[in-house]
Order: sequence, then structure tokens, then C-alpha cells
Amino acid sequence: MATAQFIHDGRSIDYTPGSDVAAGAVVLQTDLIGVAKTPIASGTLGALAVEGVFDFPKAAGGSTAIAAGAIVYWDVADQEAKTDDESAANKLLGKVVKAAVDADTTVRVLLRQ
Repeated sequence: MATAQFIHDGRSIDYTPGSDVAAGAVVLQTDLIGVAKTPIASGTLGALAVEGVFDFPKAAGGSTAIAAGAIVYWDVADQEAKTDDESAANKLLGKVVKAAVDADTTVRVLLRQ
């Protein structure tokens, strides 16, 4: 029978970027989204949070409110959270933990893979 070996709790993952990554940057690796909690220099081993609660940018204006509990996606092109996966072009972020009104420019999300 095949077995798996425990490595760590999985709240963050190792990441070595090809260019400098700023603290708070959203990093997409295929379908895996992580957030750099601290700056990571190019070619240096750092860590990306893949779980936790973060404020992500969102569009502001009419009809952009997002309800608590809503599933949200990361729009790579627009660099913001949205409720529409746009035919799977946007990547799953998690669920909203604090409602955002139309005027808000951020939305609080429980990041989950």
C-alpha cells in the first residue's frame, strides 16, 4: 500500500521567484494562489501564504458589492477579486468573510485552495 509522508501544515509554501516579489503580492502558480507576507528577492527562497484572511483589491462603483460568504476569484488581468470566474479564466481565491459595499476598494477573503 502506498503511503504519504507528512511535511508541514500547509499554511504556507516555499517559493523562489524569478524576479523580486513585494510583500502583499498575489502570486499565481497555475491554479495555486499564494500571497507574499514579506518581500522575496529574486532567486531567494521565501514563503507564500496559501491560507489565511487577507484584504484583496476589488473594483469600486455600481454593482460591485460582494456579500459575506460569497465565493471569489482572482482576476489575473485586472489584479482584483471578483465573483465571476469568467469561464475559468479567473482562479479560485476563497470566501468573503466581511461584506464589501460598492464603494469599497478591497474585500476581506478567507484564502483557501
